[in-house]
Amino acid sequence: MTKRQFFWYLTFCTVVIGSVTNTRYFLVGSNNAQTKHRVLKIDRTEPRDLVVIDDKHVYSQQELRELLGRLDLGNRTKIGQKGSSGLSRAVSAFGIVGFVRFLEGYYIILITKRRKVADIGGHSIYKIEDTNMIYIPNDSVRVTHPDEARYLRMFQNVDLSSNFYFSYSYDLSHSLQYNLTLLRIPCEPAEVEGLHSSCSKQDSFDIFEDEGLPTQVGTGVMVHGLKNEPYAKYVWNSRLLERIKDTVHPDWLMYIIHGFCGQSKLLIYGRPVYVTLIARRSSRFAGTRFLKRGSNCEGDVANEVETEQIIHDASVMSFTAGSYSSYVQVRGSVPLYWSQDISTMMPKPPIRLDQADPYAHVAALHFDQMLQRFGSPIIILNLVKKREKRKHEKILSEELYRAIINLNQFLSPEHCIDYIAWDMARYTKSKLCNVLDRLGMIAENVVKRTGFYINRSDFHCHTLRPDERWGDLGGLVVAHGRLQTGVLRTNCVDCLDRTNTAQFMVGKCALAYQLYALGMIDKPKLQFDTDCVRLFEELYEDHGDTLSLQYGGSQLVHRVKTYRKIAPWTQHSKDIMQTLSRYYSNAFSDADRQDAINLFLQVYQPSESKPHLWELPTDFYLHQSNTMALPQERRSYTYWWSDGVLSYLPLPYDEVPCEKNKKKVLVKRVNRYEESTDMYTEFFKPYELTSFDDTFCIAMTNSAREFMPKSVGLDPSPFTVRKPEETGKSVLGNKSNKEEAVLQRKTAASAPPPPSEEQISSSSEDDSEEDREDDATASQRSTPIKIGESGDNVRTQEHQQQPARETYGLNLSALPRDEDFFIYHRSVCLESDSFINFSVINCCLCICGYYRVPVSSFDGDSIYEMLPPRVDLESRNLFENHIHAGQGLIRPLCREDLLLYREYLKNRYM
Repeated sequence: MTKRQFFWYLTFCTVVIGSVTNTRYFLVGSNNAQTKHRVLKIDRTEPRDLVVIDDKHVYSQQELRELLGRLDLGNRTKIGQKGSSGLSRAVSAFGIVGFVRFLEGYYIILITKRRKVADIGGHSIYKIEDTNMIYIPNDSVRVTHPDEARYLRMFQNVDLSSNFYFSYSYDLSHSLQYNLTLLRIPCEPAEVEGLHSSCSKQDSFDIFEDEGLPTQVGTGVMVHGLKNEPYAKYVWNSRLLERIKDTVHPDWLMYIIHGFCGQSKLLIYGRPVYVTLIARRSSRFAGTRFLKRGSNCEGDVANEVETEQIIHDASVMSFTAGSYSSYVQVRGSVPLYWSQDISTMMPKPPIRLDQADPYAHVAALHFDQMLQRFGSPIIILNLVKKREKRKHEKILSEELYRAIINLNQFLSPEHCIDYIAWDMARYTKSKLCNVLDRLGMIAENVVKRTGFYINRSDFHCHTLRPDERWGDLGGLVVAHGRLQTGVLRTNCVDCLDRTNTAQFMVGKCALAYQLYALGMIDKPKLQFDTDCVRLFEELYEDHGDTLSLQYGGSQLVHRVKTYRKIAPWTQHSKDIMQTLSRYYSNAFSDADRQDAINLFLQVYQPSESKPHLWELPTDFYLHQSNTMALPQERRSYTYWWSDGVLSYLPLPYDEVPCEKNKKKVLVKRVNRYEESTDMYTEFFKPYELTSFDDTFCIAMTNSAREFMPKSVGLDPSPFTVRKPEETGKSVLGNKSNKEEAVLQRKTAASAPPPPSEEQISSSSEDDSEEDREDDATASQRSTPIKIGESGDNVRTQEHQQQPARETYGLNLSALPRDEDFFIYHRSVCLESDSFINFSVINCCLCICGYYRVPVSSFDGDSIYEMLPPRVDLESRNLFENHIHAGQGLIRPLCREDLLLYREYLKNRYM
C-alpha cells in the first residue's frame, strides 16, 4: 500500500507535559510513529499572562532524548542524585483543546482519552472521552480570587466528553465536497512560487507524487497539499486557541466540532460500504431551547446544524482512487427576531416578534451566508403549523413568507429562494394522509434539484441499466463527477422532532441516489423494512436524540416509527417521560447551561472591571455585537448579497477556483517519504499490540450482524424487504406477527393519496377551528352517507366490505370486468383438460381462442401415461457390472483394462 496522507499537517497524537523546577512546562508532541517531535515551552512565572515559546524545529527521537536528558541534568536540585530530578511527566494527552483564563492565570485544556467513531478514507475521526484542565502559573506567583472557583465550575459544566469530535488529518468543519474539490483548484504560478519560497526546505513536499497525477495543468499548478483555514462557524475552540494561533506552529492547533458523528457498515454481498453521518452545530448564537430563538443581528440562527451523509466504498481507502459521495442539508431556527417569554412556567410560552424588520435585513444576512457556502437553489421546508385557534406558530410562518417574498424580488428567477410550507403536525393527526409518503415526494423533488456530490463519473452500469430519474438530476456535472449546488433548509419551531423526520426522508432519498451512483443498486429507490433503511434510520435517530439533548434537554419525543404509525404501545409512555424531561430541563437547568456555553465559547470573558456573568439580567448584548454600535456602511436593502456571490451561482462562492475570485489558498507541498503523512501507520498501527477483532472496522455497527435475520435461506441482500416475522423483532408490541402484518398492510393500503395544497388552503378558511375539530370533520368526510340511505344500510355495507379490505388490502369493485371473466374461464378449461392424452393428439388444440402445444419431449404427457427412456446396450452392461462388483462378483479384466493398469503403474511408481 502506498503511504500517503491527504491533508497538510502532522498528526500529533501524543502530548506529554513535564515540569522543570516549577518554572516551565514543556509540551512534547509527536506523530503516530513516534519518529517526529516538536517541543513547546510555557512559562509558569507569569501570574496572569500566557507566554508560549515554540522553536519550530522538528526533533528526531534521538535528538528529543538528548534534549530531555540535558533539561533533566541541568535542573536537578542536588547534583548526582537521581531522586531529585527537575523533569517529571505531568500528564499524557492526545491534543490541546485550548487555553482559557478567568480572573486568575491561564489554564490549559488537554484531551486525555479519545475513542475512534469513524473512518473516512483512512482518516480517523475521534470523539473526546475525557479532558484535563491544568493550572499553568506556579503556586508561588498565583494571585487568588474568590470567584475563580465558581467560574471554573461553570466552565466545566460544558461536558467535553459529550459529543465533541476532532481529527488529526481531516477537516471536520468543511464538507467532503469542499475538501476534495480543493485538490483540483489550479492557482497562478506566481502565487504558488511565492508560497513555496516562503516555506522552508523541510516543509517542501508533494503527497501525490507517487500516484502519477499531473503536477502542472497548462500554465497553472495543481494544488496537492492544502493548509486551509477551518470554517470558523462550526469550530468550538477557535477562541480558546486565539492567543497562541500566531505564535506556535500550526501542527499544534487542533480544531474540534460539536454535534454528532456516527458510522455504520453496510455489507452488500460482502462488499463493505460505510455510511457516515456528521452533524456540525454552529458555535454562533449557540444555546439552549427557549433561551436562544430566532437570529441575532449578524444572521446567525439558533440551533443551526449542518448534517452531512457520506457514502464510500470502504474496500479502497484512497481519496484519489476510491469512490466517495456526500449529501448536505441544514436545520435551524426561523431567521427572524423572535423569542418566547419564559418568565411564567408554561409548556408552550407565547411567541413574540422582538423587533420590526420590514426589509428582512436579518433574513438577508442569513441567506447570504447560505449562498456563499452552498450556492443555489436554497430550498426552505417550513413545517410549522398553519391552522391554530390562537396564533402561535402561525406568526412565524406569516413573517417568514413575507421576508422570502421581499428578498426574492431582487434575485433572478433561476436563483430565487424556494419556500415550501407544510403543516406536518396537522397531517399527522389526520387519518386521510400518509405523512411519510408526502415527505417522500418533497424529498424526491429536493434531491433532483440540488443533486449530490460524487467524485466519480457515471459508471458503465448506468448505461446498461438506465433510469429515467437519473437524467433530470440537478447539481453540476463536472469532469470528475457531480457537485451538489444548493441545499435544503428544514425548520419547525424547535427544529427537533418534525425536522429530524423530514431530514431522514430527504436523506433516505439521497441515499438511494448515492448508492445508484456508486453502482450498488439497479434503481435509485429504497423501501422501508430493508436492512439498509433500518441501519440508516438508526443512525438518524441517534443523530436526532443527540441534537435534541444538546438543545432541548431530552431525547426525541416523536420518531420515524411514530409517523409511520407502527410505534409500539410502550412508546407512548416513553414519549410522556421525554416531554416531562424536556420541560424540567427547560425550566430549571437551561439557564446554567447557557451560562456555561457563553463562557466556553468566550462570548463572555470574565474581568474585574465588569459584572459577573451570573449578575447579568440577560445575555442579549453578548450575542448581538452590533446592536449598540452604528455601522460605518449600512447594508443595502436591495443588493443584499455579498460581492461576487451571484456571479458564480449555482456554484458556491467558497468552492470557486482561486484564479477566478482571487482567493488566497496557502499551499504546502508534502514529500511522499514524510513519515508524518503515513496513512498506513495511522490506520493499521503496527507499532501497537492490538487484536484484530477489537479494531474499529470490525466492531462498528454492521448491517449483516445487527439487522439481517438469522434464518437460513433468506436473501442476504440489504435491499430486500423483511417481514416482521422474519426479523424476529416485534414492531407493534404485544400483538402477534400475523396481526402486525395485517395492520401494517391496512395502514399502508387504506391511506388515500395526500390532498393538494389547494385542498388544504380551501379547507383552512376558518382559522379559529381546533385541530381536533378538523380531525373529526375529516373523519366524517371519510364515510359519506347518501341521501335516502339509512344508517343500517351503511353499517351493512361497511360490514360487507371490511373482510375484503382486511384480506386483500384494497377495495374490490362490485362486479369483475369481462376481461377478467375471460381469463378465469380459460384457466378453468386448462385445469379440466389437464388429463388429456397428448400422445393421440398430433395437432394444436384451440381452447377459448388460445392454442396449446405439448411442451414435453416424451410421447405421453400426463401423470397416467409416460414411456420410460430407452437405454442402449453398452450402458446396460456397465450398470450390470457395477451391481455385480458391489455383490463381490468381479468379472475378469479384458486386455484393454490390463494394458491401462500396467501403464498407470509405470507412470506412478517407475
